[in-house]
Amino acid sequence: MREKLLILHGAAGSKDRFEKLGKRLEKHFDVFKLNFSGHGGEPIPEESFGIELFSRDVIAFLNKHEIRKVNIFGFSMGGFVAIYLASNFPDRVSKIFTLGTKFNWNKETVKQEIKLLDVEVIEEKLPAYAKELRELHQPIDWKIVISKTVEMLQEMGRKNPLTDLDLSELDIPVLIGMGDRDNLVIIEESVFSYRLLKKGQLLILPDTPHPIHNANEKLLSQEIKRFMQD
Repeated sequence: MREKLLILHGAAGSKDRFEKLGKRLEKHFDVFKLNFSGHGGEPIPEESFGIELFSRDVIAFLNKHEIRKVNIFGFSMGGFVAIYLASNFPDRVSKIFTLGTKFNWNKETVKQEIKLLDVEVIEEKLPAYAKELRELHQPIDWKIVISKTVEMLQEMGRKNPLTDLDLSELDIPVLIGMGDRDNLVIIEESVFSYRLLKKGQLLILPDTPHPIHNANEKLLSQEIKRFMQD
C-alpha cells in the first residue's frame, strides 16, 4: 500500500503551484493537495485568516478523503500549518518536510515580511507577480487575499501560534528544509528550530531562493522521497 503525501501551499499561494512537483511525487506516493480557505478561488471565510483556521481546513480535508494519518510536505506557511497541526493533532501526521518555513514571528520580523505584501508596489514593480496572483485566486480578488494575509501576519507577530516548547515536544520525524538563497528565512533561524526537535533533520538546498517555482523540482522530489520513505 502506497504512502499518502499531502502538499500544503504557502501564504497567498495555491495548490496549483505544485502541479509539476506533484506529478513527480505521484510516482512514489498517493499525492493530495488542497487550497486553504480564501486561497485558490476558495470563498473568503467570515473569520480572519489564521494558522488555526488553516489547520482545521486540513483536518476537514483528511476526514473528507478518509485519510487517518498522512505525511506532509509544507512550503513556507504550509510548513508552519503542518507543524501546528502535528502539535495539536499528533495522531493525524506521520512525517513533516518543511521548506522555507519561518518559525520566528514577532513584531519586528512581521514588519519586514509585510513590506513585501504592499499591493501597490506589487502592481507597479512586479506586474508578472500581480498577474500570477490574479490568476491563482480568481474569481476572488487577490488584493483581498493579500490584505487578510497581512492581518494574519500581524496577529502572529503579536502572538506566535507555535512556541519553542511546541517544537521540542513533537515526537515525529520532521525535516526542516530551506534554500541557501532564501531572503525571507535565515539559516540560523532554521538551525535553531531544527535543534529543538526530538527527531529533526536539517536540509539546505543549493542555489535555491524562497519562491517555490525557483526550486529544483527533481532534487526536491528526490529529497522528499528519501525522507518520507526512509
